[in-house]
Amino acid sequence: MSMQVIFSHGKESGPWGTKIMALAEVAKDLGCQVDSVDYRTDLDVEQRVSRLKNVLQQQSGQPIYLVGSSMGGYVATVAAGSTDCAGLFLMAPAFYLGGYADIDELPLKCPVDIVHGWQDDIVPVANSWRFALGYRANLHVLNDDHRLVDTLPQTTELFKQSLTRVITNLSG
Repeated sequence: MSMQVIFSHGKESGPWGTKIMALAEVAKDLGCQVDSVDYRTDLDVEQRVSRLKNVLQQQSGQPIYLVGSSMGGYVATVAAGSTDCAGLFLMAPAFYLGGYADIDELPLKCPVDIVHGWQDDIVPVANSWRFALGYRANLHVLNDDHRLVDTLPQTTELFKQSLTRVITNLSG
């Protein structure tokens, strides 16, 4: 079964940054198709949500697994609330920092994994904790900051475990 993995980058990064490149290799190794949406011209978070929803509407019916970093985590989560999503992997998601969606009321029906750094000074780790409690998400807190670059090998391994679980569950 082929899965489409779609990445959403953070506010000031690009579609093929260091983390996305590393995670994309894992997804490809697991037989997934990979895409990364370029939001650099959309500074408004709700414009980014609309762009991702448009991308999702054009998908061909194969299962979709969304990945988001920081603002991209918020974008992926809001989009997952209005689509049939197989899984959600979030890195330091920008929850409770603005945007129109009530993040606590989204009808998420997919498994969620969150990776956050203890030393994040941009998005408090407490925000991911709050979200994880409400959705029973898997929360992994690493000894890192917002960018999660120092713990990229651990984040990559957590992504591989999450994606493998989703693929296995879909395969029956």
